[in-house]
Amino acid sequence: MTHPFGPIGMVVVQSTSLCNLDCDYCYLPDRQKRRVFDLAQVPLLVQRIVESPFCGPELAWVWHAGEPLTLPHDYYDRASVLIQEALAASAPAGGVAIEQHIQTNGTLINDQWCECFRRNQIVVGVSLDGPEALHDQHRRFRSGRGSHALAMRGIEALQRHGIPFHVIAVLTAEAMEDPEGVYTFFRDHQIKAVGFNVEEQEGVHGSSSMQGIEQEERYYTFLQTFWQLSARDGFPVVLREFEQLLGLMESRRRLSDNELTRPFSILSVDWQGHFSTFDPELLSVSAGQYGDFNLGNLATTSLADAAASDRFRRLWDDQQAGVQLCESSCDYFGLCGGGMGSNKFWEYGTLACSETSACRFKTQIPARVLLDWFESRTAGMNEQVA
Repeated sequence: MTHPFGPIGMVVVQSTSLCNLDCDYCYLPDRQKRRVFDLAQVPLLVQRIVESPFCGPELAWVWHAGEPLTLPHDYYDRASVLIQEALAASAPAGGVAIEQHIQTNGTLINDQWCECFRRNQIVVGVSLDGPEALHDQHRRFRSGRGSHALAMRGIEALQRHGIPFHVIAVLTAEAMEDPEGVYTFFRDHQIKAVGFNVEEQEGVHGSSSMQGIEQEERYYTFLQTFWQLSARDGFPVVLREFEQLLGLMESRRRLSDNELTRPFSILSVDWQGHFSTFDPELLSVSAGQYGDFNLGNLATTSLADAAASDRFRRLWDDQQAGVQLCESSCDYFGLCGGGMGSNKFWEYGTLACSETSACRFKTQIPARVLLDWFESRTAGMNEQVA
């Protein structure tokens, strides 16, 4: 019988809490402390996933939260061996295919890291905010020195070794001033796959420069310009936000939920082995009315037991209530499936709510840009026919 939760398609593992940068918009506390996920927990984590009713055929194992490359190369060599050994020992007939990913600020990438990525078949994501002036305004070392030059050195190493990668760029109010400069930077450096994360109010980052209706309208203009420039050049830069929406539009498919609102589609594990579901950003957060979002520890709690707990049920009841509010009140529901619980919590203090500022940035504004572009093209074609 198919379980209503899951399947787990992604496990986000905090290999270390330490980050060598001190980005001013980061949501993570204690990022100056070097706490390390003990690889002895890998077999147990694999076992917990495989034995659960939420196990699926494919799993993205993402090393994230902190800077993973502050650990040595052989940490991930050993992790890769342990993952495969644990799969061989635990997986049912037919097995589970695991693909490793790593999200890095890029400043430590060199030839040796590229060789590590290749031999362990690790998919690489790099955090890079665009041109140097924008990037270095927020992504700095604790000394105050900007990190752009070292991040670009890392990207050049990836390109030299032929290692595919994608980029996540955090957009702040300053970026809204220069959409052409941001687009041209990515195009000219042959960075072909980009995702935009608009600066958010979350975790220890209590405010955002992108709050307010004026910034939302500026973001519309920014995205519209970015799309038009990329269309002019034959789309050398593929933007995640547009690709996701175009996929839904072209297939005429609509969402009834998403991996962040459907329990045990994503599993998040911190360096201590505490785990949660829903949004990775909520892991280990002290959460007011909810206490916290941790559902247990790998050493003592199975995923099935966690899903039967009172703590999970309270979170799930509010998550469902929020999704139902979204479905009944938002014209964009089919394009997002109910938003993100972390944004609802950080903006309103509860999961039982609907539209957030993040909803407008992630879904509504990109959808408006695409729809307006299609309408203008259709109108232009009709004028030519007439």
